[in-house]
Amino acid sequence: MAFLCHKYPYFCTMQNNDSTIFGIRACIEAIQAEKTIEKIYIQKGLSGALFSELNSLVKKNTISTSFVPVEKLDHLSKNSNHQGVVAKISAIAFADLETIIIANKDTNPLYLLLDQVTDVRNFGAIIRTAECTGVSAIIVSLQGSAPLNADAIKTSAGAAFKVPICKVSHLLDAIYQLKAEDINIVSITEKTDKSIYQVDFNKPTALIMGSEHKGITPAILKNSDNKAKLPLLGDIASLNVSVACGVALYEAVRQRL
Repeated sequence: MAFLCHKYPYFCTMQNNDSTIFGIRACIEAIQAEKTIEKIYIQKGLSGALFSELNSLVKKNTISTSFVPVEKLDHLSKNSNHQGVVAKISAIAFADLETIIIANKDTNPLYLLLDQVTDVRNFGAIIRTAECTGVSAIIVSLQGSAPLNADAIKTSAGAAFKVPICKVSHLLDAIYQLKAEDINIVSITEKTDKSIYQVDFNKPTALIMGSEHKGITPAILKNSDNKAKLPLLGDIASLNVSVACGVALYEAVRQRL
């Protein structure tokens, strides 16, 4: 559908079958209406007064952005009049980490942090397992994480609507916040001799999973209270991250039961 904004001569268009909007004014109004913006794609070299207004709102609200060539925007908007800006609106309202921590203060929470997990189907599968294992919240970074798009939600089998998901500016800051609440930080990594079966999950815990290609960021590993690995008895050196996450979460469940 397309409509003309009541004060400004710019078309604000939203595609029928997904959560993509395009047009500078449309994106400004979406932010002002407190829509949950997954990411904004901006044409390289874009300038002007209206863009400056959008850019200020983007920075103020810490929205993930990517500066791309016009061909990318043409593809995202299906060659519509995007004015150099396309935004993806999330189908999920993200939770506030501090609110989640306060809500779980008198429980035995199990948090899940995903460091650079970028595949949407892996993300969806992890969300599904997290919901099944009673994870208190999933925490991902604003930049460098898989989008919570239709594919991720479909793969989650609806779990994305049930388990709180927090987006933070920096994962390391979230770890410091959790450590301040005496949450045990456990990184699943091959860079240790300690087995996951030697870790005590019977206390407030934050489990960290890294990407299949890069693993967990060195700074995050350095700030972990425990590092643990999954035993691999075959010739293949690693598991799919969603499978590894499931194994780790169910070890926590086994101990807690």
